[in-house]
Amino acid sequence: MSSEGPFAKRAKLNSSTGSAESKPWVEKYRPRKLEDVAAQDHTITVLKKTLQSANLPHMLFYGPPGTGKTSTILALTKELYGPELAKTRVLELNASDERGIAIVREKVKNFARLTVSKPSKKDLEQYPCPPYKVIILDEADSMTADAQSALRRTMENYSNVTRFCLICNYVTRIIDPLASRCSKFRFKALDSNNALARVTQVATQENLIYEKGVLEKILDLSQGDLRRAIMLLQSSSKIVKHLETPEITALTVDELAGTIPEDLMENLVSIISGADLSRISEYINGLMRSGWSGAAVVNQLHEYYISHKELSTAFKNQAAWNLFDTDSKLTNGTNEHLQLLNLAFGIAELHRKEI
Repeated sequence: MSSEGPFAKRAKLNSSTGSAESKPWVEKYRPRKLEDVAAQDHTITVLKKTLQSANLPHMLFYGPPGTGKTSTILALTKELYGPELAKTRVLELNASDERGIAIVREKVKNFARLTVSKPSKKDLEQYPCPPYKVIILDEADSMTADAQSALRRTMENYSNVTRFCLICNYVTRIIDPLASRCSKFRFKALDSNNALARVTQVATQENLIYEKGVLEKILDLSQGDLRRAIMLLQSSSKIVKHLETPEITALTVDELAGTIPEDLMENLVSIISGADLSRISEYINGLMRSGWSGAAVVNQLHEYYISHKELSTAFKNQAAWNLFDTDSKLTNGTNEHLQLLNLAFGIAELHRKEI
């Protein structure tokens, strides 16, 4: 028997094929340059001009998740320092790290006060390599107010050798003294054209087979979050990979995203409009036995009733109130089955009054 043991061959196979195969697509297709960032034209234009002078201000990136905030600053640092120098010049802290005042006083302050390492001759020839470091604080809105106050002093004291980039979803959670020291860059949710182009590019490079309209459905479910869209696409591809015909269908996407298929929702809406309480009860019992999420049912009913053109304003107002009440109770942990029954009976009563 080989001295390497029975699992050596398997380990070798895994090491040769696993790294590329198992890498998340959001990392695999993360923009490497500023020009690769989609749909943030104004921000990218300003940052490119800043890159030419290599004199960055402190920055505050804010906007919805999955719009390219972290990708932008990582691409910017690579273009400033190159891949090698960036390892010593850039400190990235995420919400998974402790974000209290202690981490600001110790880890952040210690890195900020360090003298800047000298770039190699090769790096100087290819990159600007300005004489300062960059500290990236991702999801900075999760930091405590005390930590943000401590960070303000650190930013002032070490601005000659360190630049800060704060990234958050909610700019209102950043204290004013901190926000006023930063240049603000707003990242907007991706429009359908830009997002579709990027998702189509990923699908093409991965040689995926998919039904017509599936990519549009994925983007619709993702609501402008490109990261979520790409993750949903990758998960869908894994599910159909071993089928005889590995085609991604709308049903596959619905099951992964936890959304109710359109035919089931159409049947539910039709039964509710008929105002037959026994049929409503029977249908919702079936939905619950099938494991569908009550919150998903509420969200999709809201989308249907609010966007329906033939329903009266008074009906929509009352239906919206019922939906809001149900959503609030579900958030507080009440029984999904009972709340959906109560909601469906309430909307059925509105239909009966309209008739």
